[in-house]
Amino acid sequence: MTLPHAPIDWFSNTLRLTGVAHTAAEREGRPEFIGKRLGLLNGSSWVTPWANYFGRLFVPGAHLINVGNEAVQINFMEAHARGLPTPPQSNIDAFVRYARDLAELGHVHAILITCSTMNRSFPAVVEAMRPYAIPVIQIDRPMMESAVGHGGRTLVIATHGPTVASTQTLLRETADELQTTIAFAGATVEAAWHRLADGDVQGHNEILAQVIRDQQQAERIDSVVLAQLSMTVFLLTYPDPLREFGIPVFTSGQCGFERVAEVFKNG
Repeated sequence: MTLPHAPIDWFSNTLRLTGVAHTAAEREGRPEFIGKRLGLLNGSSWVTPWANYFGRLFVPGAHLINVGNEAVQINFMEAHARGLPTPPQSNIDAFVRYARDLAELGHVHAILITCSTMNRSFPAVVEAMRPYAIPVIQIDRPMMESAVGHGGRTLVIATHGPTVASTQTLLRETADELQTTIAFAGATVEAAWHRLADGDVQGHNEILAQVIRDQQQAERIDSVVLAQLSMTVFLLTYPDPLREFGIPVFTSGQCGFERVAEVFKNG
């Protein structure tokens, strides 16, 4: 592992993004979000910077409270490698426990499940939060609604194998619930995952862009869904996908947090 070349800057920037535990409202942001606490139910702790960055971008002023650890991700990765159902029931049970922690210890006003592989935990978490009257948002659902509403053929890209089945199932379920159909092609791009794991965000984004362009050469596609929150860094390189590719690219980091903003505004 390569440590940061300027550790003081690294720690300083990390703290500016995450802050430290506090009980007061955030000092700045949009008035409709200040005083709101958002529980972020993550599938691994390394994704916390994504949850914090896009949370602060789209829900500025909300107090972001994260839970989730590598053990959850390791468990569903090992289950996937053995050909077992993912996510395992033990992971769903863990997410219910973490959600109760957010409710009882963090006193959150809403919970966002940020992990695509763990979107299968949604019904159990909703049921667990019913006594607390805390709304639960599935980060991928608004993205799927956007793709279904856009129509045509959607390219669903994942970079992490355990995510694929959960993401495609949710897309089908969303189309069914909206009483329509969705045509889609799937692509799993492990090379981009490895680039991200090595800290090469730009390389990750360029691989995804090339997959989109190659697919456009092979067939007509009308939109793209990037299956995981981690893939939302694609927007840092391509902030205007419609101009770049001629079609919308839907990400959970944008669509999911925009849904949180709606919940807070209407709550």
